[in-house]
Amino acid sequence: MEFLVDSVDKTLELGEKIGSLAQGGDIFCLTGNLGTGKTHITKGIAKGLGVKEHITSPTFNIVNEYHSGRHTLYHFDVYRVNDPDEIYAIGFDEYIFSDGISIIEWANYIEELIPDNYVHINITKMPDLGENIRKVTIKYYGKRYDYIKEIKL
Repeated sequence: MEFLVDSVDKTLELGEKIGSLAQGGDIFCLTGNLGTGKTHITKGIAKGLGVKEHITSPTFNIVNEYHSGRHTLYHFDVYRVNDPDEIYAIGFDEYIFSDGISIIEWANYIEELIPDNYVHINITKMPDLGENIRKVTIKYYGKRYDYIKEIKL
């Protein structure tokens, strides 16, 4: 599925729709260059989950946990991870194989650790269409994510 978004608000709205349908144990892998909107879509997903805390990118912590929504949200940022063993050291498997929702920014950096079933969200700047235009491509792997087809923007 592809969506064109022309503002931060539209990116948040798309994320919120995803979050409102998300189920415990879901894994969302986000990719895209710096400044494309990965954290904004994460904020939207969190809002759709009912998370009340302020969402920030866990660049230096690797993972932030939010417990105020209908599911615990684990927000990973693996941009600064140099070795997949760093991720194992924080108990990565315990997070992603839990009943919580896992969002992994820069998931392409740890592809070998991602399970077979997940949602891949890639965000690309579209400068030919306008400075703020982003193409959000969503692919899912695993039948559990069929609900993604219901998302309309």
